[in-house]
Amino acid sequence: MLFTPAFRRTIVGLLALAGVVSSGLVFVTPASAAPSELAAGFSWDQVTGIENKDDIRVVYGIKKDDWEAGVGKALYYARGLYQSYEAMGVAPKAVDMHLVLHGEAGYWLLDDEAYRAHKNQLTGNPNAHIVEELIDQGAHVEACYETLKAHGWQEDDLLPGVEVVHDAYSRIVDLQGRGYAYLPFF
Repeated sequence: MLFTPAFRRTIVGLLALAGVVSSGLVFVTPASAAPSELAAGFSWDQVTGIENKDDIRVVYGIKKDDWEAGVGKALYYARGLYQSYEAMGVAPKAVDMHLVLHGEAGYWLLDDEAYRAHKNQLTGNPNAHIVEELIDQGAHVEACYETLKAHGWQEDDLLPGVEVVHDAYSRIVDLQGRGYAYLPFF
């Protein structure tokens, strides 16, 4: 998939605002910050912001079992997107986010008891707090029924507030067809 340089700058800027990207490409601070807080050589007229600050629709397809900062990486990035929008003056209620988990990442949504059984360990699910945080922000955290079925998990094995969808792929296609921007984590 090819992206224009302007699109890449916008995404890098959004992720940098959330503190997700700081790899030397660009370090951006919120628009309310003084220009002196920008990385050397940058000014606010060089940073592309966003125009749409209402009715933002995004769907994350989350399959890969990657971790960042002690939680599922895609959950960490989803929280970062909310933080990026907030830094630009967009209220969380303006962001309609769906996180569709399946495959290798499906177990991230298990409650502590089911998580301990699945991972054969004594500790509970480290993702529980970020899933709760995302749901509180307004995100729809969705578990793929086909993934649940494949592992023998039941709806009552899931964290509170997690919704079950028939399958991840048809859900993602449906949301894309309804104008949701697709961010894959495969």
